[in-house]
Amino acid sequence: MEKRYQVFISSTYQDLIEERQEVMQALLELDCIPSGMELFPAANDDQWSLIKKVIEDSDYYMVIIGGRYGSIGPEGISYTEMEYHYAVSCGKPVIAFLHKSPGELPANRTERTQENIVKLEQFRMLAEKKLVK
Repeated sequence: MEKRYQVFISSTYQDLIEERQEVMQALLELDCIPSGMELFPAANDDQWSLIKKVIEDSDYYMVIIGGRYGSIGPEGISYTEMEYHYAVSCGKPVIAFLHKSPGELPANRTERTQENIVKLEQFRMLAEKKLVK
């Protein structure tokens, strides 16, 4: 029996719905099992425990970074970045897809506050240290 790899897909949500769907379709065509936050119930304290469990059970962690940093969690960083740090701490192979020209994205798909623009840039630089496209 061939192993089917589970891939946790992480990104901000509203601005990258189409991109996430494309990645999920590509993974399904490769006989992989995509998983990600849109498969989970509404946010609460138990959701983070569930997300960590799914990351632990996944073979790979994939992050898609566009022009948004995302919702800030209790640690002062975005949930997407929290997932990234957790996957790295678990030793998961990380694959990052970064938008080549985030400054060219429409305004509704980019950060508006200087604080989050800086956090997004720092997160992009961190993700660039792993396998990136």
